[in-house]
Amino acid sequence: MNFQDIAPFLEANHRGVICTNQSNGATHSSIVVCGHYHGNAAFVSVYSKSQKVKNLRRDPACTVLSVSTDWRNYVVIEGESTLYDYSNTDAEILRVMLRDVYMACSDTPHPNWEEYDLAMVKQEAVVVLVSPSRIYGQIRVSEK
Repeated sequence: MNFQDIAPFLEANHRGVICTNQSNGATHSSIVVCGHYHGNAAFVSVYSKSQKVKNLRRDPACTVLSVSTDWRNYVVIEGESTLYDYSNTDAEILRVMLRDVYMACSDTPHPNWEEYDLAMVKQEAVVVLVSPSRIYGQIRVSEK
């Protein structure tokens, strides 16, 4: 599988799990709303102090799993994460990126973008992009 093969699946299926590495070697799993953005698996962590963000700052290796609503189809993206936040990204660039990734991980626009922008600043949101090194899963063609 390559990323172009799974992009349509990620456009339609936003339920996901991110697995990161804890400092003690154990895996930390967290539910996320995911999608794809510029050839990467993507999600927004609305809280910069979450365990997944702490783990990714220390070790960028991670796995994102996206699953269909009926649990019959899934894709797994293993790779290295890059984190974008207010400490390493221009505020206006991040504002646009947060909105773009929100839309990549959603089926509908936010009802109030200005409110969303303010909340993301207040919560010190982080955009996480995962550059794929390995992709696998099962995408069945539905019978109609």
